[in-house]
Amino acid sequence: MRFRRYALLLAVLLTSLFLLTVQTRGGGPTRATDLVALAITPVQILLANAHRGALSAWHTFTDWKTVRSENMALRADNERLRVQSLQVRETDQENSRLRRLLALRDRMPLATLTGEIIGREGGGWARSLTVNRGRADGVAQQMPVIVPEGLVGRVAQVRSGASIVQLLNDPTSTVGAVVQRTRTLGLVEGEPGGGVRFKFMARDGAGVAPGDLIVTSGLGTLFPKGIPVGRVTAIEDKGSALFHFAVLAPAVDAARVEEVLLLTGQPAQDVAGLFTPDG
Repeated sequence: MRFRRYALLLAVLLTSLFLLTVQTRGGGPTRATDLVALAITPVQILLANAHRGALSAWHTFTDWKTVRSENMALRADNERLRVQSLQVRETDQENSRLRRLLALRDRMPLATLTGEIIGREGGGWARSLTVNRGRADGVAQQMPVIVPEGLVGRVAQVRSGASIVQLLNDPTSTVGAVVQRTRTLGLVEGEPGGGVRFKFMARDGAGVAPGDLIVTSGLGTLFPKGIPVGRVTAIEDKGSALFHFAVLAPAVDAARVEEVLLLTGQPAQDVAGLFTPDG
């Protein structure tokens, strides 16, 4: 420790002596200043570069924070606009459905009751829907349920504030129907696999073809005549069997039904002309 102090003192003395020597030999203050500048200039350059580097890093950091904040704000705005767009689209679709339903109600020559679907049977394919109209609204069993596209089904159960609607694809559902083009009579039945088919007499089979529209026959007092039920997609050839079957695509996609009309009256006329192709 003592040796280091002596060495430091010796270094200071030698440096002073060197500077005095330079000054005595005629270099003067300018020579000494140049030597000092020569020694400290690299240090100044190093410090200046370090300062510029730190300042640049700070500016980069603050810019990154600003961009990150702006990016988060833009994402929040984008999400808000997306939700608003979905809400507007949902409202437009609901308004369109209600306008078409109310237009059909105004066209129908019998009393009707509007209802909203509040429940669906679970599982792979639904066989029933729950509508928010019940005994207190005057709903009775077997009432037909329709939408602008056609027949949904019939009321199977009535409760105090709701009713269960049996869909056409229920295996226990049967509807008297007719091929609109050929007037071939038959029955629309549900299948265990969730499909719908049209059962008709074999002797009438030659006139039925894929694309034919099946409507309610109006026979009996349950369903008004002329409500679209479905279109023929294929004919099941049973050879010489008494009955033939046609596979139907239902006129109504029950999975997308949200509002319905319950027919509380019984018309005597054909209502086929009240159902337009676009619903």
